[in-house]
Amino acid sequence: MTRSIRLDIFSDPVCPWCYIGKANLDRALADHPDHPFAIQWHPFQLNPDMPREGMDRAAYLEAKFGGRQNAARAYAQVEAAALRAGITLDVASVPYASNTLDAHRLIHWAGIEGLQTAMVDALFRAYWHERRNIADPSTLSTIAGEVGMDAAATARLLASEADRDDIAARDADARQKGVNAVPTFLIAQQYVVSGAQPPELWGKIIAELLAPPEGRPN
Repeated sequence: MTRSIRLDIFSDPVCPWCYIGKANLDRALADHPDHPFAIQWHPFQLNPDMPREGMDRAAYLEAKFGGRQNAARAYAQVEAAALRAGITLDVASVPYASNTLDAHRLIHWAGIEGLQTAMVDALFRAYWHERRNIADPSTLSTIAGEVGMDAAATARLLASEADRDDIAARDADARQKGVNAVPTFLIAQQYVVSGAQPPELWGKIIAELLAPPEGRPN
C-alpha cells in the first residue's frame, strides 16, 4: 500500500495561475492514479485589502498593471498558459474583483465535510466561467448547496463572524513563513514547489516519491 504524503496547497480562487496550476496538477494525478498525495487547501488572499463587496475587475487590473494595454498583455499570457493546461479563459470578461475571505471560509468548512477539493473546483468554475461574484454570501451559500453542503446552514455561518479571524490568521502565518505568491505547494511539509508547474514536472515528482528508497535520486 502506498504511503500517504501530505500536499498542502496555498491558493486563491481569483488567482488565474492557481486555477492553471490546479489543472496541471489534476492532469498529472489522473495520469498517476497511484499517486501518494493527500491534499489540503490553505487560504491565501491575493488581494487582502480588497473591499468586502469587491470592485469592478477591469478597473482594478488596469490600475494594477498601469493601464489597459499592460493589462491586456497580462491577460494574453494567462490565457495562453490556460490553453496549455486545457482551460479556455476569457480574462477580460470576468466582471468582479472579489474579496475572497468568505470564499476561504467556505473552503475551510467544506474540508470539514470532506468536500474541500470539490469546493475549490466549484469556486474556480463559478468565478472564471460562470461570472459569479464569489464575494456575495448568497452566491457562496448557493455554491455550497451545489457541492453537497447544507446551503441554509452555510448562509447562517456566512452571516456570522465564524472563522473569519482564523482564516485571516492562517493567511498571515503563511506569509510570515515565506509564502508570498500563489500557487505554492508544500510536499510532506518539507519541499516547496512554486507556481503553475506543468504536468510533466508533477509526474517526475510523483515517480520519485513512489520509487523504492534505493531507486530515488540523491
